[in-house]
Amino acid sequence: MASGVQSGQLGVWLCVLGFVLAQDQSKYFGSKGSDDLFHRCQCYYANEVTVHCLPDGLFMVVVSRASTMPMLDLGSVNMLVGHRDGYCGPVSASPAFAVFQFPVSACGTTVKVEEDFVVYENKMSSSYGVAVGPLGSITRDSIYELAFQCRYYGSEVVSLVAEVNTVPPPLPVAAPGPLRVELRLASGQCEAKGEKGVEGCSNAEVYSDYYRDADYPLTKVLREPVYVEVRILDRTDPHLVLLLEDCWVTSTSHPLSLPQWSLLVDGCPYHDDPYQTSLVPVDGSSGLPFPTHYKRFIMQMFTFVDSASLVPLNEMVYIHCSTQVCLPTAADQCERQCGRGKRRRSIAPSRKRSIEEKSVVSSKALMMANVMPTVAGRALHSEVPRSLGFSFLGVAACAVLLSALALAAVCTKPSPVEVKV
Repeated sequence: MASGVQSGQLGVWLCVLGFVLAQDQSKYFGSKGSDDLFHRCQCYYANEVTVHCLPDGLFMVVVSRASTMPMLDLGSVNMLVGHRDGYCGPVSASPAFAVFQFPVSACGTTVKVEEDFVVYENKMSSSYGVAVGPLGSITRDSIYELAFQCRYYGSEVVSLVAEVNTVPPPLPVAAPGPLRVELRLASGQCEAKGEKGVEGCSNAEVYSDYYRDADYPLTKVLREPVYVEVRILDRTDPHLVLLLEDCWVTSTSHPLSLPQWSLLVDGCPYHDDPYQTSLVPVDGSSGLPFPTHYKRFIMQMFTFVDSASLVPLNEMVYIHCSTQVCLPTAADQCERQCGRGKRRRSIAPSRKRSIEEKSVVSSKALMMANVMPTVAGRALHSEVPRSLGFSFLGVAACAVLLSALALAAVCTKPSPVEVKV
């Protein structure tokens, strides 16, 4: 078992070495060699993030599109400093991976000395889109930051990657409202398909299961559907109609706190949201005893960003809705129409008389899933004399690479070596 793992690790490193040499030789023989090797060395790209400190003073960082949820836009990943320089961008890319290779002294790398070690540190991050509203700003794009360093001591090279995790905020304290109107979240579990949000599932199936108190705070991925239901409790009058005035999201449990992001305005989806809230009709086909006592809609998960720095806050979010219980009259049937470019008409005098109660109802906490990339690297303990030159290394790497590829055909997948910071 141990020899198989060592052989697999040897094959991984030889893929890396061959890739670097092919890149260097492409200056003289064209770029085809490095591109072919990139596709032949897929065994190397088994991790979401891989960092290598090469003995000739180069960083090699491989970033996977699957490092985050939603999938990372590899074209948005750049070094924090020097990303406009050609040698600071990716040297190779595929639909699933981007490869960065640059000198340890370039692209904004900082240098410090720790006892007998020379430490080189750098950072990369992704850009993301921000939707700006009148009372808050949000993003639904993946947020990616990677800090990495190389520590050099004599002929030994050690690869390290450091990730900073923020402490999650404390659990919220919930208090019941004065009126018997409840806002709850459905799991979106479709029993017929056994999946969430599967197309073809009816609204009744999607809203057939609800989260319990023990499930909170809920963890959601950016852009994941959140199934919201507001209902009247302890009423059996079939003539009552529940109306939603405004629905919005805050970063605290207080409905009036800032920042805020609107979901519904005057009962209709907020038109400035690039991912508009979807209203779900509730009628007799829902199987509910009093369909008019319910209102349902679907929002897509997001996180707030700081209005000044536009840095994601990664805080918990809470959904709030202002509700009205309406009693229909001959002049007013308590109906609202939403259309493109339209807003609900103003409340007529008859509507004012038909309104029985008003209330603001809130959800419990939701939080964005903190999907951190798994980091793998490899420490090198053998000295590579520079006097050998790339010619000798190229011949040796190509010879041993054929053996490594043969081992890779036998071993389905080499085990990555984790680097502990």
